[in-house]
Amino acid sequence: MPTTPMSSRSRSRRASELAAALILGLAALAAAAQDKAPATVAAAPSAAAPKDQPAAQALDARIEDVKAQVIQLNRDLLVLEEELLFPANTQVAVFVSMDVGKLFELESVQVKLGDKVVANHLYTPLEVQALHRGGVQRLHLGNLRAGEHELTAFFTGRGPHERDYRRGATVKFEKATDAKYIELRIQDRQAKLQPEFEVKVWQ
Repeated sequence: MPTTPMSSRSRSRRASELAAALILGLAALAAAAQDKAPATVAAAPSAAAPKDQPAAQALDARIEDVKAQVIQLNRDLLVLEEELLFPANTQVAVFVSMDVGKLFELESVQVKLGDKVVANHLYTPLEVQALHRGGVQRLHLGNLRAGEHELTAFFTGRGPHERDYRRGATVKFEKATDAKYIELRIQDRQAKLQPEFEVKVWQ
């Protein structure tokens, strides 16, 4: 659904509220840490201070609680920032996945939208392992106007018999006023003993 001026103002106001809450949380965390410091110093000369233990434990619990709140607020801010930068009416996201992948050792992926390169990624062995285990990587997140577009993906790696392998896949799609999700899927084609590269547009 297209973003209206009112929704934009609401998001901006929400961002301000979250930012203020995050600042307050950080201030509370700093204050709690300062409160704890003298108790630690005072306890140092005397190893036995059982009466101070409940207070110290309560303070530790308070610090952990504030830490959790700060982490959650930071996550909320990141999600809101993404919504503000990439509203649903112009958002396009490109993902990479792999099915088995025994016939292809992925090294890099390049993505073009029209004539513009929007993503280049060089994979580490750990990232490839994550894809083999069923992980899905978000390779690109951006804005795209409504209309017809063409996406081209280039896959580079090693194919059967350790040969250098570079293949491309192209898809044309229509961008409307909702978010568009595109999956680049690498899979083994056992019948031909070679990898296959598929581009799927999710509705």
